[in-house]
This record gives sequence, C-alpha cells and structure tokens, in this order.
Amino acid sequence: MQALAPRADAVLLERAATRLVDLWREPHRVYHGIHHLAEMLAVLGRLAADDALTPPQLLACRVAAWLHDAVYDVPAEPGANEQASAALAVELLDELDADVDLIELVASLVQATTDHEVAGDPVHGAFLDADLWILGAPADRFDEYCRQVRAEYSSVPDEAYRAGRSRILAALLDRPQIYATTRARTAWEAAARANVEHELARLA
Repeated sequence: MQALAPRADAVLLERAATRLVDLWREPHRVYHGIHHLAEMLAVLGRLAADDALTPPQLLACRVAAWLHDAVYDVPAEPGANEQASAALAVELLDELDADVDLIELVASLVQATTDHEVAGDPVHGAFLDADLWILGAPADRFDEYCRQVRAEYSSVPDEAYRAGRSRILAALLDRPQIYATTRARTAWEAAARANVEHELARLA
C-alpha cells in the first residue's frame, strides 16, 4: 500500500494495515481468513510472472487481495460482502491519497469476485484465477476447503446448504473454462473440474 500510495501519511498507513489484519482475523472466518489470503498472494506471484503483469499491476492485485474479502459477513445477501469490501477499498485508498486510477482498478478487482466471470484482461484474469486456485488444489487441501466453507455456514441447515452450494459449484462446471489465464488452465483446470464434480457428488 505504501508503494502504491507514496503520499500516504505513515500513521494512516499503519491504521489501515491494522484494520485489515483485524478484519482477516475475525473468529468466524474458517476458510476466508489469513490462510486463504496467503495462498492467494503466493499464486498471484506465479501468475503475474507468466502473464507479464507490470510491478504496479502486481502490487495493485496484492492490495486488492487484502481487500477482496475484507468484509465477510456470512448471513449477507449475495454480492453484499463484495460490494462492502469494494467500498472499503475506495475508502482506505482515498484516505491514503492514492491515485484515482489505482482506486478504480482495485475496486473493480474486488467487485469482480462477486461472480468470477472469466476476465478478458490479464490483470483481472490473474487476480480471479488466484482467488479460485483452491478449486484446483490437491485433493486433500480441496477437501479441507470444503469442510472449512461448511463450518463458516454452520448456521445454515444441511438441505439448504447442499442446494445453495451445489448451485454455485454447478455453475462453475457449466463454464467453457473455469480459469482465465493459460497457466491456470494448464495447471489447475482438470483438477478443479474433478474436485468440483467430487464435491457435487458428496452434496447430492
């Protein structure tokens, strides 16, 4: 954030960083917590190298990663968390005196996680693929992810959870491709489809 907002006051930077860390450590986050964020940041580095993102573009993706699930309220209406996280991105980056173009890019990356539609530009493509890396993870990590998501939604009855979760996962399989970038499709597409099909069978 300091690299992208060099005019920012140090106290405001520290306050923003502390606020984000506190949000990501909220106790109800079983999957959408620091581990997910760390995985996403690691994957972003690999995808950025392959897709030739510029250093500022990669930094913008990393800041957007910190902000994309910053607001995570389990009972929220679909899309509400993403919209609230994008609004927080605008608030924090504006307070840090970041350039308007950067604020718009980060907010658009955060908002794009609402439906994860395959993106046409390399920045959004790498960002969304990093967020969906978990679908193509090794089977044991994917199974752990499924258990973690269920734990986050522990208040939802089994039947309703199975129906809602199945609808989301089936929509991913209906796409011509889950991932946008060449590296992600090559490395994870087949595994992601196998993992999702396996989870749909368990939910049936």
